[in-house]
Amino acid sequence: MSLRADLYWSFRSPYSYLAIDRYRAMTEAYDLEIDLRPVYPLAIRQPDFFERNHPNWLGYTVRDAIRLSQHLGIPFARPRPDPIVQDIATRRIAPDQPYIHRLVRLGQAAARRGRGLAFCAEAARLIWGGTENWHEGGHLAAAAARAGLDLAELDREAETDSAALDAEVAANQSALESAGHWGVPTLVFDGEPFFGQDRIDLALWRMKSAGLKRR
Repeated sequence: MSLRADLYWSFRSPYSYLAIDRYRAMTEAYDLEIDLRPVYPLAIRQPDFFERNHPNWLGYTVRDAIRLSQHLGIPFARPRPDPIVQDIATRRIAPDQPYIHRLVRLGQAAARRGRGLAFCAEAARLIWGGTENWHEGGHLAAAAARAGLDLAELDREAETDSAALDAEVAANQSALESAGHWGVPTLVFDGEPFFGQDRIDLALWRMKSAGLKRR
């Protein structure tokens, strides 16, 4: 019987992007199913987070993500546009957010179909991998197709069932906190949270100890 885990994940988190393909590769190499559970980024859940944090936090995170991507050989670039509209100078989050709600609802709609990991991996590669204006043209449609999904169908669901999708995303966040963490990316296996892209090997070790086998 396949082992199963939940991956709590955000479109705005560079570390989520740097983790997702490694978790996806794990499902291909091992008898493992990972259910991706999208959550809204801190900028939506706690809009004053960046203003309250140390001024060096944002700059260090960007520097660390860049060098980590170089170390791992993963394409990485500043999102154009950023999924979250934010004044970098003041760190304030804009009240109008034209991208993130659509993205998160698309991710949850994909998760409803059991394709959340595949869709979010493909979309994240657009956003963080250097695709300019990833939200325009056929970029997202092609990403959805690579994940075995139809973007038009997902968009219709995101528009007509937005309240239910948002409730499911809120439930994802509550489940993450109940498992013992609050941030992303966090893999939860058998009730145990593994936070951060630097805990992937530890999560794999734990699952192997529970009987995880190669395919």
